[in-house]
Amino acid sequence: MPDDQPQATPSVAADLPSEAEDSPGYHYRVIARTLAEIDQGGPQLSLEDLARRMGMSPAHFQRVFSRWVGVSPKRYQQYLTLGLAKRLLETRHSVLDTAFEAGLSGGGRLHDLFLRWEAMSPGDYARGGAGLTVFWGWFESPFGPALAMGTEKGICGFGFAAEAGAEATMADMLSRWPRADFVEDVARLRPWVLAAFGADAAEPVPLHLIGAPFQIKVWEALLRIPSGHVTTYTDLARAVGHPTAQRAVGSAVGRNPISFLIPCHRALRSSGELAGYHWGLPVKRAMLAWEAARAEV
Repeated sequence: MPDDQPQATPSVAADLPSEAEDSPGYHYRVIARTLAEIDQGGPQLSLEDLARRMGMSPAHFQRVFSRWVGVSPKRYQQYLTLGLAKRLLETRHSVLDTAFEAGLSGGGRLHDLFLRWEAMSPGDYARGGAGLTVFWGWFESPFGPALAMGTEKGICGFGFAAEAGAEATMADMLSRWPRADFVEDVARLRPWVLAAFGADAAEPVPLHLIGAPFQIKVWEALLRIPSGHVTTYTDLARAVGHPTAQRAVGSAVGRNPISFLIPCHRALRSSGELAGYHWGLPVKRAMLAWEAARAEV
C-alpha cells in the first residue's frame, strides 16, 4: 500500500453498536451466536438449550430467530447437516440457462433480493484501483462480523471475519485494489448493507464489480443462481463458454470480492462436496442452510 494512502484500522462491529433489543445490531449478534451454536452442537440442541445460551426465554428466542432467519430454530437445524449440499444438488440444481425462472420472484425477503450491478472497465481494473475511493465499514451480520466496502457506484467488497479474523479479513480486502484510497464511512454503506441482510430496500442494492474480464463473466453467472439453489463448477464453466475450464472458473469463484451477494457459496463440486470457501466452510454451510430453509417458507 502506498505510504500516502490512508491506513485502515480494523474496528469490528463499528456499526450498529447498541445492545438495545430494538436495534438491528442486537438481533444480528443473537443470530450470529445462535448459528455458531447450532453448527457446533448439531440437531440435538433443543429450543430450550439454545434460548438459555442466548439468555432469553424460549418463546422470545424463537420469535427473534424466526424473524431474522425466516424459519424456526428446529427447521434450520434440520438443514444444517453434512448432507445438505448433496440434497441441494438433487433437488435444487440450477443449470443457469433457466435459473432466472427457477425462483427469483418478488417479495422483499433475502432470497428474493434484487440486485443491479455495473462492471469496472478492464483498464481501470488493471490500474489496481488507482484514483478510486473505496469506503469501508464493519457491520454485524447473521454470519458474524462482516467487512463491507463500496465505491460511489455500489458495494464492491464483502468479507466475513468469523473464521478468518478481523485483521486477516481487512488485509485480504485491502489487497484486492492496492492503489485505491480507503476511507472508513459506515454511514454511507449502512443502507446497502442493511438491505443486503434482509431489511426492506426502496431501491435495488447496487454492486460495483471490480475484476478481470473473465472473473466478471464468472461472477455474473453466479448472480443467476437463485437463493436456495446451487450449481456446480462444471455448469459454471459451461455457462461462461469455457466447458473445460473448471479450474480457471474455480479460481475466479475464489477471487469473488463480494461474498454472499455474488453467491460463490452456491457453487459446489459435482460430487456434492462443499469444496473450499474463502471465508471458511462453517460460514458457507450456514449460508446454504439459511437460504435453503427460507426458500421453503
